[in-house]
Parts: sequence; C-alpha cells; structure tokens
Amino acid sequence: MKIIQAVGWYYPQSIGGTEIYVAGLCKRLQASGHTVLIAAPDPTALSEQNYLHDGLSVYRYPIPPEGTRAEAQEFSPTRGIERFHSWLTTRQPDVVHFHTFVRGLGVNEVKAAKAAGARVVVTTHSGSLGYICQRGTMMRWGKQVCDGVCEQVKCASCELQRRGMPQWLASTIGRIPTASSQLLFSIPGKMGTALGMSHLIAHNQVKQREMLDSVDKFVVLTEWALQAALSNDLPAEKFSLNRLGLSQDIVFRKPSPEHKPTGQPVKVGYLGRFEHVKGVVELARSIASLGRDVPVEVEFRGPVKSGPEQGIVNEIKRIVGDDPRVTFAPPVSAVEVLDVLAAYDVLCCPSVCLEGGPTVAIEAHAVGTPVIGSRIGGLAELVTDGVNGKLVEPGDWQALASLITEIATDPAGTIDSWRRFLPSARTMDEITADYLSLYSSLKPATSLR
Repeated sequence: MKIIQAVGWYYPQSIGGTEIYVAGLCKRLQASGHTVLIAAPDPTALSEQNYLHDGLSVYRYPIPPEGTRAEAQEFSPTRGIERFHSWLTTRQPDVVHFHTFVRGLGVNEVKAAKAAGARVVVTTHSGSLGYICQRGTMMRWGKQVCDGVCEQVKCASCELQRRGMPQWLASTIGRIPTASSQLLFSIPGKMGTALGMSHLIAHNQVKQREMLDSVDKFVVLTEWALQAALSNDLPAEKFSLNRLGLSQDIVFRKPSPEHKPTGQPVKVGYLGRFEHVKGVVELARSIASLGRDVPVEVEFRGPVKSGPEQGIVNEIKRIVGDDPRVTFAPPVSAVEVLDVLAAYDVLCCPSVCLEGGPTVAIEAHAVGTPVIGSRIGGLAELVTDGVNGKLVEPGDWQALASLITEIATDPAGTIDSWRRFLPSARTMDEITADYLSLYSSLKPATSLR
C-alpha cells in the first residue's frame, strides 16, 4: 500500500509525542514493505520541500506564518493548501492517515484525500477530539474534567473564559443566540471573536460531522475519549480505539526495589514541553510550598525553542526562587529518553488537559520508574491509583505537594511498593499491526480515481 501520514508539524522544526508516534509508525509500516510518505504544513517555508528525515520521506507545503481569523477557524481555506491537494492527487495514495487538525490541515484536506480515492483515517492526539472541545483541554472552566458533550452555550462560555474573560461575563456572552452571534462574528478583531463565539461552536459541530462523514475511521487513544466522543451522538461505527505504546525497544529495566531500594533525597522528574496545559506551573507551585526539610530533588527537562516556552520557564524559576533542590536540564533525543527516565525515582505528569498518554509515562513504566500526576485522560487509565503510582485532581497543586512530601519522606512505602506492580508497556509494533488491520479492513475508494 501507499500510505500518507499527515501531521500538523514535524521534524526537524518540532519534537514531541505526536512526532515520535508518527515516526515510529512510519518506520514499521515501511519495514513491512509499504510505501510511506509524511506530509505537514510549514508556516516558515516559502516553497514546497521534499526531504529525508531519519530514513523517512517528508513533504512540506508552505502556508502563511500568520493566518486570518477565518483561516484559523476554518471558515475559509488556508492559503497554500492547494499545493497539498494537488500533491495528494498526483501521489494517488491508498490510505491517508491524519494525526492533527491545525491551520493548513483540516476538514478540507480530509475531503481532498477522499476525493483522491484514498481510504481516510484520523487519529486524534489532542483533547479537542477533532472539533468537540474549542478549549482543547476537556477541562471545564480550566478547573475540572468536562463530560465531553459539546453544547453551544456551555462551550462558548468556557472558551471565552480561557481567553481571559471573567466567568460571569463569559457565561453571559456565551448565551448570545447562534443567529445573532453569526452576525456579530463579522465585527473585526477580538470583539467579533468574542461575540461570535457561539457561532464558532455551532460551526465546530458542523465540522465534526462533516469530518466524520468523510473519514472511514476516527481513532481515539483512550476509553475516556471514546465515551466522550460517543456522548455527542456521533455514529459509533466510525470510531476505533488504539491505545498508545512505545516507539523504541526496551533493552533494560531498573533493578527491583529488593536489589536497589529508593534512597533519599527522592528524585522527581518532569520530562516534556513547557506549556501551561502540561501543568508545569502547578508542579512549580507545589515544590515552592514544600518545607526546605523535605528530602526531594526536582528536575525540569524539555525543549525551549520559542518565546512562550521561555516565558513559562521564567515563570517556573520565579515561583521556585533560589530553591537548590530544583534544576533545569536541556532536552534529550529519543534514544536518550529511557536513560533519563531510569535515573528518576518517580516521573511527574501534572497535565491539566486531556492526553492520550502521555507517551513519556509509558516509557517510564517500561524502564521501572513509577508515575505520579493528574487523574485525567490516558494517565488515569495507565496508573492504578495507589497500586503502581498515585494521581491527584488536575490543577490541584496543594494535593500534588502533599503527594510529593509523602513519597519523599516514605519512598519504601510508596515508590518501592509501586515499582513491584508496574504494567507491561504496549509497543508500537502492536499499534502498527492494529493500524494495518484497520487499513486493510476499509473498502478501497478506487471508483473515485
């Protein structure tokens, strides 16, 4: 088969869980004898690019660095996507597999893939679950896990609050009727965006249904995401579950607690991107609240490539102050990740958004490192609370501080106990086998070619 994997960003400009997932999948598909191409928009390029990255063929098509409001919200096509549509037509793929919906890769591109005669699969890696959650986190008011049901007043109000509006005002503007909101949306600037929010939510609901009408399968990564999507009265036959797994082979595992018990100070690690939705600020607040006698060391490690990322790092440093127990380390390559995770006594994943994994938690379990973090998304399904790790409510930094104090003062009763019951990691080989079975089960759209 000729298979195209379409993603919103890719190496070398971007390094993250989705890119690791796509690369791992592509390598295994290619090793199985299939022709594999990766396609992604590029807002930094002036022309189309074709290059090899780690043995995989990558096609990038340019889109403007800054999109219009209509482009960002998919009321109009993004300038430049006609290049991708033309490229799809000339390649005539058997399967096009989408992994993100961003500017330059959305419903129009799904329809173009279908028009090119391809079987179309979407895997959703974000909390938006396609176009269900405009906030993108599945966190109601940013404080508690949502039920996942998309409703115009509810979702418009929640998104307006995320954009900085007081909750009472967000709730008021979110109740503007859709017809009126559609008219007000034409007002330029932030005013039009705010008054047109309920219209945007209605538009998202239409896009979700258009997308599902066009795709052959919509793949989610967790049971929670599957149930949330189905709660929106969407066609159950379109959905499939394929859980996250490891992209790399595990060649070692830490000694058992019987052979090497956890000592003090306990080393807690955060490994990931510096984004507010990752809960890094909440982790910093929890550390800052600890007494200086708590025997713990905390390492923040991840890429800092942009102004916003540096801003979050600066905010963390301001919160923790001169605490000598806190260090910042540079990012690591995929081949070094397992060594870093093995050096931690416990990994902290304090996300305040719905995630399919995170993958780093699966990797930690695979090398013998327990995980603590937020009771949301994939982590709530990876960690058996109190058995092989411990979870707190997302955003509750006080509870996280209490948990860190507990493991730091009693590593034998917490970390070492959890190490005995870590689950086996699912592998990318299993994920790939499931996708190949899915691709083969779909009816080819050859009549469209």
